[in-house]
Amino acid sequence: MSSPDETRLVIGRVSGLYGVRGWVRIHSFTDPRENILDYGEIQLGRDGRWRKATLAEGRVHGKGLVARISGIGDRDQAATLVGDEIAILRSQLPEAVGGDLYWVDLIGLEVINEDEVCLGKVSKLIETGANDVLVVEGERERLIPFVRESVVKMVDLDNGTIRVDWETDY
Repeated sequence: MSSPDETRLVIGRVSGLYGVRGWVRIHSFTDPRENILDYGEIQLGRDGRWRKATLAEGRVHGKGLVARISGIGDRDQAATLVGDEIAILRSQLPEAVGGDLYWVDLIGLEVINEDEVCLGKVSKLIETGANDVLVVEGERERLIPFVRESVVKMVDLDNGTIRVDWETDY
């Protein structure tokens, strides 16, 4: 099993071609979207097969992003990348500050309510307009708003738990 720092995080995908010199269009999952260009060392892959690559340069272009990947010099080479996911390792993320957390660090944590009942484990998070939502898989799926203090009482990464004010029948 790999360490948390070696966890691969998909941060975008190659969505198309740009020009004839090997540049590609990138659909970024980062916020803001141009943050994807800050990672020089990336991994490209699909179907579970990954390879190291380097974002040599990139820029905002219209409402999207374009980039050049080292070693890709023409449109035909770039065409082989269309559809590839772009990933980084967890260790490449900057240190979270000011009580912020990365979603990836919450995946797999046990969610325990104030009655000491385990509601399940976080399988993923959903971004909504109002707040983020924990998707907790246990004896059934629960959607729990990630609202600190009122719902989420404590996140303990060291012990792998999230304490919540949430009833079992919600």
